[in-house]
Amino acid sequence: MLKTAPMGPPAPAVPEGQIERNEFSVGKEDDVIGQSAFMTVEKGDTLPDIARHFSLGINEVSAANPGVDVWVPKAEERIVLPLSHILPDSPRKGIVINLASLRLFQFKQDSKSPGVATYPVGVGTTERPSPVGPMFVQRKTTRPTWVVPASIAEDHRKKGDILPAKVLPGPLNPLGEYAMYLSKPGYLVHGTNKPYSIGLNATNGCIRLYPEDIRKLYESTPVNTPVLIVNQPFLVGQHDGLLYMEVHAAPGERDGSELEKLFAKLKKLQKRSALPVDWDKVRQALAEARGIPVRISEIDQAREKETREYIEVKHPDRLYGKPEIPDMKTDGWYLSAGELNDKVAATRLAAMINHQGPPIPARVLPKSTGYRVLAGPFTDANEAKDAAKRLKFDMEIDGTLVEPAKER
Repeated sequence: MLKTAPMGPPAPAVPEGQIERNEFSVGKEDDVIGQSAFMTVEKGDTLPDIARHFSLGINEVSAANPGVDVWVPKAEERIVLPLSHILPDSPRKGIVINLASLRLFQFKQDSKSPGVATYPVGVGTTERPSPVGPMFVQRKTTRPTWVVPASIAEDHRKKGDILPAKVLPGPLNPLGEYAMYLSKPGYLVHGTNKPYSIGLNATNGCIRLYPEDIRKLYESTPVNTPVLIVNQPFLVGQHDGLLYMEVHAAPGERDGSELEKLFAKLKKLQKRSALPVDWDKVRQALAEARGIPVRISEIDQAREKETREYIEVKHPDRLYGKPEIPDMKTDGWYLSAGELNDKVAATRLAAMINHQGPPIPARVLPKSTGYRVLAGPFTDANEAKDAAKRLKFDMEIDGTLVEPAKER
């Protein structure tokens, strides 16, 4: 179970359809699920598109690949797909959400072999954190109406964006198509119209999933299902008799008491285990904080070779959910979102705009003195002005309206 790129040539790549993203069986004595993989980036990829295709959060892919440009990764660059996870230290029933790993675990006991489904999530910000503790699914609804909380309405008002009291179902509804209301008043597990925020601390406290993931979770979760929300940045688990550790807190973000608990747990597990802990690997995992399981048991060379197996994945023919940029139209309305001297910087800005929710198409056009980022086409002036308002609110970009038939 390798978690960093191996030396030497990669193994033959397998079709990406053979890689499991969400559903796993798990034994009583096993705490690690999944298999991490490697994939070669192609021109035009972004890490958010790769993350969504493999049901990962953007934070997971970014942390696992330090130094890789999120929006403009280099073609032929080989990246880690962190598809292995350590289960939270909690009872294995109902739904468990670990805020630190930004991941939801749904435990299933309807078969002889216990199973777990897991999905990446977006959670609350520092200012408006998601709650922790036990609760349950109180009710469920499809195509929910969003009743705008007063605090959110005030935030928008301060930026010149007046929200209605209610937002009906549709592309502008931030709850998406499915919502599960928790017993903790005001908090939901729901979909989103901003799928590229999954894997970030970006909500007002609710738990947000990709549209395709919330549908599966919604359909398989009965009312009254228990929900436990925890915050566990340091995870330790066993797999095939070996110990693994997963770190989600960077050195400057750690609670000293949590570190003390971690070392106490590791010492306790070392006493019970036939294999001692490799403390150098523990320190390395803490220093790197890559959010992927790292083997921390000391083993001999023969066992080391066994645990260094990995999967090389073929690049998908098309990344699921990747924004499609429509052709330019002579009668379309556009927004000039910026002019930059550097092509990579312009490509990065266009990619960020493309991944707004709902989507705002954008492209890079070369000019004699640099590169222009142009958003659109829009069908009319009102649609273009609405997009300009969203760019201003979400990205602080002052877009300039470009009318039809004007030189671009």
